[in-house]
Amino acid sequence: MKILFATLVLFSLVMPAQSVAQAEEEVKIIPDVVYGHKFGMALTFDVFQPEKPNGAGVLFMVSGGWYSRWTEPQNMLSWFKPLLDSGFTVFCVRHGSSPKFKIPEVVEDVRRSVRFIRLHAKEYGVDPNRLGVWGGSAGGHLSLILGTTSDQGEPDAKDKVLQQSDRVAAVAAYYPPTDLREFVEETSPYYQRFPALQFDKELADDFSPLLQVTPDDSPTLLIHGDQDKLVPISHSENIMQQFKEKNVPAELLVIEKAAHGFKGDDQTRASQAVVEWFQKHLQGQSK
Repeated sequence: MKILFATLVLFSLVMPAQSVAQAEEEVKIIPDVVYGHKFGMALTFDVFQPEKPNGAGVLFMVSGGWYSRWTEPQNMLSWFKPLLDSGFTVFCVRHGSSPKFKIPEVVEDVRRSVRFIRLHAKEYGVDPNRLGVWGGSAGGHLSLILGTTSDQGEPDAKDKVLQQSDRVAAVAAYYPPTDLREFVEETSPYYQRFPALQFDKELADDFSPLLQVTPDDSPTLLIHGDQDKLVPISHSENIMQQFKEKNVPAELLVIEKAAHGFKGDDQTRASQAVVEWFQKHLQGQSK
């Protein structure tokens, strides 16, 4: 179950073989781009380039329980099809996984992925100022971290990647954990179930998006089921209140009777909302 924290939903859409074949013909896939290294191993993402790109890019956080699983890029086409059909270039980002790596190290990875893509944006045909991020559950948490705690990079860094900003222009998050303070207590069932939470609890505030909201945060779409038992909807409701108080453009879409992981019509509705959010905040404008 640790691995499946959010990844159950990752492959919930199935396309007919004919549709998949057609999508493969229309989408250019650049697999396994190396954006960094850890312990001598590569950190990678896949690039999905639509036939008619609109110049904006969306990073998808492959993360369930802060575990980042690999799959053949073609298997992700159905998941990304709504965005690709709207002209968005999609970056399928993997990070160092639990149980080896904890949340502070995972966050460092996804920050680097944004910096790397910004540095090489021209190569992928995207505007470096029109990058969005999207994920579900742990991936939603990472998306919110990027939306609420970005920086401008280190101008004097020897590594050109680290010189780049990790700011994103828009965020979409499915059922995200937003407050980790309780989760990192050793008595918490989450602490035992998800090893990525086993880090210094004194750092929990730094990695709780709820506590990091400021007026300059990225416009954020939250989507949550009101029957979610794993990550209660209060996580989205509470950060939504913070967004309102700080005047951050944000919306909360509540999926009635939905639990952790959307299926069928619920998934279609959520996916459509994500596309519309990024169209509103990324497409046809430079931030």
